[in-house]
Amino acid sequence: MTLTEWFIFFLIIQVIHFLGTWKLYIRAGRQAWEAAVPVYNAVVLMRIINRPIWWVLLLFVPIVNLLMFPIVWVETCRSFGFNKGKDTFLAIFTFGLYIFYINYATNAEHKKNRSLKPPTAVDEWLSSISFAVIAATLVHTYFMQPYTIPTSSLEKTLLVGDYLFVSKFHYGARVPMTTIAAPMAHDTIPGLGIKSFLSDDNPEHKNNWKNKLSLPYMRLPGIQKIKRNDIVVFSWPADTTKTMWGDTSGKQTYKPIDKRTNYVKRCVGIPGDSLEVRDGYVYINGERTVLPDRAKPQWFFTVDTEGKSFDNNDAQKYNIREWTSRDGKYILNLTDEEAASIAKNPIVKSVEKIVRPKGYYDKSVFPHDPRYAWSSDNFGPIYIPKKGVTVALDKKSIPFYEQIIGRYEGNDLTIFGDDIYINGKKATSYTFKQDYFWMMGDNRQNSLDARNWGYVPFDHVVGKPVMIWLSWDPKAKSISEKIKSIRWDRMFTTVGGSGKPVSYLWVVIVLIVGYIAYSFSKNKKKKKS
Repeated sequence: MTLTEWFIFFLIIQVIHFLGTWKLYIRAGRQAWEAAVPVYNAVVLMRIINRPIWWVLLLFVPIVNLLMFPIVWVETCRSFGFNKGKDTFLAIFTFGLYIFYINYATNAEHKKNRSLKPPTAVDEWLSSISFAVIAATLVHTYFMQPYTIPTSSLEKTLLVGDYLFVSKFHYGARVPMTTIAAPMAHDTIPGLGIKSFLSDDNPEHKNNWKNKLSLPYMRLPGIQKIKRNDIVVFSWPADTTKTMWGDTSGKQTYKPIDKRTNYVKRCVGIPGDSLEVRDGYVYINGERTVLPDRAKPQWFFTVDTEGKSFDNNDAQKYNIREWTSRDGKYILNLTDEEAASIAKNPIVKSVEKIVRPKGYYDKSVFPHDPRYAWSSDNFGPIYIPKKGVTVALDKKSIPFYEQIIGRYEGNDLTIFGDDIYINGKKATSYTFKQDYFWMMGDNRQNSLDARNWGYVPFDHVVGKPVMIWLSWDPKAKSISEKIKSIRWDRMFTTVGGSGKPVSYLWVVIVLIVGYIAYSFSKNKKKKKS
């Protein structure tokens, strides 16, 4: 929906609210017109049901409001004496329309000084659970989200099995576009394997802003901008767009932006940059990029030992856990420093980096056009689009910007031979509506990243990883094996910064023990009083 459509929908909800509650407002000593004024009617309703005014804010927070509406419906019923189990059931499962019955078919009096304590132990339990879920959803959606590292694309910087806290507020929390969804679930409900959200699956509505059940893209102000070499979590732009690789077979589905698969990569290029990859190294604006000291870029190397094997000490030193062989030689994934070190081993005869030469064409590499004979090792140069900048459009440049114009920025793009039409008009230039970024993995030859799908729009950015709160070996199967495999030195370490990561696990333990002691002391004083 557009903002205009949502505003009309909001007004319709206000009319429904007025028709269903105006008599109840009068019985509570208020005026009928107060039930008709948007926002103000919610403030008045909080006074009628004896609940704090700040609840009104939660009614307008996407996703959180889905949890708040049933609570307000139930509280409204209870404020007029309908506080039995069947009343709670009817209020929820009629989506609040049970209040129409109370409003028109009864003479229920307002219980001005009613007890706010839930009438039964079950109600009290449900109330506690409800507000715990609301608080967790608020934090998860707008402040901090847990995330796990599923692949080795940032290996040696972030490990498979790392569990992160991802900050939503650093770059500005993205307001959920999917308005009807299970709280704290991404695209599927854990354990059930079913879709966690309700959306319009019509292929003609593939652009999220045309999805009739979605909010337009909105974002809260952030405290910083994305900088070069920041590690960023984002929604995978290529999710469900198989045609980006030329595959048109099978059924194609579409997801809202906020329900696409989350990826974590390093932002090596920001809006306005010129980017090139030469023999595996990234160059920005003509200069080789300098990575933070915690970054560990790595490539595949052929290590020739003439058939000799590394001993256990060497295997541990060079982290040789898994390897393949080619003509009896080791194929290892190493940093340049590790390759230089392993070359000094007496059994090693040669170490050679495996790099595809310039001019080699890999069709899986962006922009997937044989006119640009690029690979993941030798790529570019390309321009990274910046909001407000205008570029020339022709048959040579359109492969780079086709997805941006048509998919990410919602235009009707048509190409006839050498002619380009945008929204029905012939175009020779285009001005970008938002910023774009170039995201790559540190595991340079074992990473599905921007070299495959292209630019990442800012509206796809989720947040900034700030801390590893748990880390263990994902290959461990049983709980006992997982506990034994915990990497204690990575627990509660920061993701950013320089130097060797420092664990703050002891600080967390002290805070937990302190909280437990405080709670115990507080409960003891209560019992005495």
